[in-house]
Amino acid sequence: MADGDENLPKDAKTIISLLKSVGIDNYEPRVVRQFLELYYRTAVELITDAQTYSNHAGKALVDQDDVTLAIKSKSYFSFTGPPPPEVKDAAMKVNSKPIPRPLNGPSLPPAWDTLIASSHLMKIQKNRSSEVVEEQEVEDNVGKSVDNAAETSQEMRTNVLPGTRQRVSFPLGSIRRR
Repeated sequence: MADGDENLPKDAKTIISLLKSVGIDNYEPRVVRQFLELYYRTAVELITDAQTYSNHAGKALVDQDDVTLAIKSKSYFSFTGPPPPEVKDAAMKVNSKPIPRPLNGPSLPPAWDTLIASSHLMKIQKNRSSEVVEEQEVEDNVGKSVDNAAETSQEMRTNVLPGTRQRVSFPLGSIRRR
């Protein structure tokens, strides 16, 4: 990273020196840009919060107390400290027990949550269903055999109101013709 250090802004050089101080010598150039963006965004948020606190207090200028309050509120709501020792002890006690092994292995999802479920909601359009009924009547007249199930399904299709939904189930496998 020593190649283009002369052209970098002062803040970028500071971030590079911070990275080197913690033992990070090998990193991509965009890491510095990401830290700069985080740095600038945090600074703008703190100054904006300090201005808000100053305006709320009725002061014309932002002073050190407003900035301190903005920093404290940001650290209180944004960052969390380590958990208390009691929580660590309770976690160690719970984590010391081994996880029970499943008896039958992983189970299959419920039938309603699979892609091969047989029940689907479909919106049937009236003009489209009348064309289907006419095609089926032509096929029935040619074959000279009328099935009771086909007649009842035709009656159901003609009785459907436009814009209403109806639950329809059908198998997803191939359909055999007689």
